[in-house]
Amino acid sequence: MGLTELMLAQLADPFRIGLMVALVITMLRTQGATGIWLPLAAGVVFVAVIIPSTMLNSLPQPLTTLVAAGVVSNVILLAVILAAWTIYQRLRR
Repeated sequence: MGLTELMLAQLADPFRIGLMVALVITMLRTQGATGIWLPLAAGVVFVAVIIPSTMLNSLPQPLTTLVAAGVVSNVILLAVILAAWTIYQRLRR
């Protein structure tokens, strides 16, 4: 599996998408106490590390490649989720 296929598989992973949505919801609920960017950055890295290290997979890529691709995938998903939230907020007003 090449890097492109790996990225597309991570972007389409429903578990990863659900974790990123939960991360944004948690950030919105606690942003007064914890801020915005530090919890999001920590969550992106946490999800990128925890998924490949806990799930049994037969991918030939090393863990560092899986984590690096996961960070990029998580940032893309986070950008889409935050953009959707911003559009929702603007349309609601």
